[in-house]
Amino acid sequence: MVGRLASRTRTPLITSNNQTDMNLFKPTMFWLGIALALPFYACKKENAFDKLGNTVPAHADVAFNINTINDTYADVAAAQYSYMWGVYNVHDPSIFKSGDWFYCYSTDAGYGIAVRPGIQIRKSKDLVNWQFVGWVFGGIPNMGNNYIKQNGATSNDGLWAPYILKVGSEYRLYYSLASTGFRISCIGLATASSPEGPWTEKGIAVSSVTAGAGTNAIDPTVMVTPAGEQYMIYGSSWDGLFQVQLNPATGLANIAGDRGKRIVRRGRTGGNYNGNLEGPEVIYNAEQKMYYLFVAYDWLATKYNVRVFRSASPTGPFLDWNGRSADLQEDHGPMILAPYKFMGHGGWAGVSHPAVFQDKGQYYIATQGRPGVDLNFMVLHVRKIFWTPEGWPSVSPERYANVPDDAVSKEQINGDYEQIVLGYVTVPGYGAEQTDPQYSVAGKTTLNADGKINGDANNTWAYNAPWLELRWAGGLFVDKLHVSRERDWENKKQSTIVMSGFNGAGTAIWFKKM
Repeated sequence: MVGRLASRTRTPLITSNNQTDMNLFKPTMFWLGIALALPFYACKKENAFDKLGNTVPAHADVAFNINTINDTYADVAAAQYSYMWGVYNVHDPSIFKSGDWFYCYSTDAGYGIAVRPGIQIRKSKDLVNWQFVGWVFGGIPNMGNNYIKQNGATSNDGLWAPYILKVGSEYRLYYSLASTGFRISCIGLATASSPEGPWTEKGIAVSSVTAGAGTNAIDPTVMVTPAGEQYMIYGSSWDGLFQVQLNPATGLANIAGDRGKRIVRRGRTGGNYNGNLEGPEVIYNAEQKMYYLFVAYDWLATKYNVRVFRSASPTGPFLDWNGRSADLQEDHGPMILAPYKFMGHGGWAGVSHPAVFQDKGQYYIATQGRPGVDLNFMVLHVRKIFWTPEGWPSVSPERYANVPDDAVSKEQINGDYEQIVLGYVTVPGYGAEQTDPQYSVAGKTTLNADGKINGDANNTWAYNAPWLELRWAGGLFVDKLHVSRERDWENKKQSTIVMSGFNGAGTAIWFKKM
């Protein structure tokens, strides 16, 4: 453990006073940022975080303009611009919809400032224009802090990786609190009658200590079965991710002190772990009749990527693309989102710690994104998910921008595309070893009007909307891609044709029309 810990220690831009190597071990808190989103409130409007005794500065109404969303935002890093954070400064998001509003809850983080504890809240009606609401708490929650102190440690100065859900008329917000005490951590629960609070602490859902086998009690997600059963999956590295059954009436562990059973692990190379495993998200897709478990692999500021497993049972086993259990000590696929770089752009790293949710049958995935020009910044990315006929989720190459998804004709398919194949090379270790984001870089592919690919008669394409097949080497290899429309963020183009899917081996492939 000590060797692994030392290998992951890395100095962040700013750390809280109480952080020790154990907390530097936790990826989802390292980089602190503060950010600009687009001004949205009316002049002198007060919002939810005034309940914590704060004052929102007076400011003018400014019309939303998607073209002003940038990759970086250092010019508005001062704390007085908190009302402008919006899509910026988001790490470890959890998103759900209440009424007409989508709400996003995220880790305490700030670019260039001391962290403010409490869990950040944002809301949006269209998943594009986000307005900052405030904080869940005005400091470290008492119940979580007391657990840490009772175990001889000191709490972190900030909260990590929240998870939100609604049970009946009650909103339940789980938060992660780590400490100076290695694996002395806990996942606490607060409830409210409104998604904007005020919030009341209810207890500790699950906890961890340094001694013995187990994981770090952070990064929760909750699965609710059609029968109403509830299971929490949580953890970061160590012995993998664990699942514990909750009491639906209380939202706490069904058996007090239960830490659950391990359901996911990673592989090793030469005796060293291949990288981090954390940030689970679990959903039930009624159409597929499957439970899907999304997880984060690798270092949060560089190689951070998303893997997915599925199971017909809420308690697993969860299986990968090849039908192998996610609890086997090996790396798994498919990898559906990873650092990438389209032409003429610095690329995006750290695109993981997924939040997966749906609205009116359309599924989405939200993550942080770290721009290649400066990996300290954190921007909220939301993308559409498309389900293959075989029941696997594929992710849009471009962030969601509420673009009209008009039908794409066969005649519109032909042309030049940027193609990205989400490749991966194992680099055992953590921050010290995984310094390279390992971008998947775009190359050019031409879909000719006569059905050829790059003018080669041995490579052809066929389109049966909304699915495109790329047939290589006379059909020996076949890629299947979902065709849709989305914004070209790199070129600030309102709409273009994009495609996402897999080849036969489960490798994700993206296309964007040039």
